[in-house]
Amino acid sequence: MVLTIDIGNTNIVMGCFDKDRLLFHERFETNQQSSSLEYAVILRETFSLYGIDASRVEGGIISSVVPSVTDTIKIAAERYTGSRFLVVGPGIKTGLKMEVDNPAQQGSDLVVGAVAGINCYPVPQILIDMGTATTVSVINRNKAFIGKMILPGAAISLEALASRTAQLPRVSIDPPKHLIGRNTVDSIKSGILYGNAGALDGLIDRIEQELGEPCTIVATGGLASVITPLCRHQIHLDEDLLLKGLLLLYKKNHIDDRPNRQSHNPT
Repeated sequence: MVLTIDIGNTNIVMGCFDKDRLLFHERFETNQQSSSLEYAVILRETFSLYGIDASRVEGGIISSVVPSVTDTIKIAAERYTGSRFLVVGPGIKTGLKMEVDNPAQQGSDLVVGAVAGINCYPVPQILIDMGTATTVSVINRNKAFIGKMILPGAAISLEALASRTAQLPRVSIDPPKHLIGRNTVDSIKSGILYGNAGALDGLIDRIEQELGEPCTIVATGGLASVITPLCRHQIHLDEDLLLKGLLLLYKKNHIDDRPNRQSHNPT
């Protein structure tokens, strides 16, 4: 089995694969103050919940956009499973062509998503990752990563709206009953959700116009299941895209040098 972990600014997504079969997909909060022991307890509880023996984990791989948490998670995962974990970064073989000004500046999550995209879907592609920020990456017909757009995520926009105004309340992110809101709460929901959906539709139109051909559109991330159904384009929702990409990178880079197969489970 292989354990895959994607560390985002707001959430950490974890999945465990038995060969190519995903055994579980879980999400928990990114906390920069948590210790490796606290994260190891989360790992233990997750494996226990699914009735999986951690000693079966042969290794794992981590992608992260939060450097302060990366080593903490790596230590926790290696202590709990007794296996070696790779970290996506310099020295990792990706097989991905990067046609951008500075490939080293691309976030590991974007690289992982692109690796999964070119292996799972037809090109050219538009890959949308809806997390704390929304990123829109473009893969051309030659399977090269040619660039991206970054815009504030829906949750950030909602938080800014509530914190920077005197009378607008904090609301949950779920679809309103009507596009045209008939009360303040529904008006905010409509503006945030349909506004983000409209932004994605507009970006997709402009990207396809610049490329001169239609694209396969794939979306992932915590808010994708809420917003992409409101878009007018056909979008493939793949909540496991980054986990699939991490598994592919693990297979490409795996070296079995485990010094100790005995896991150190926190008590």
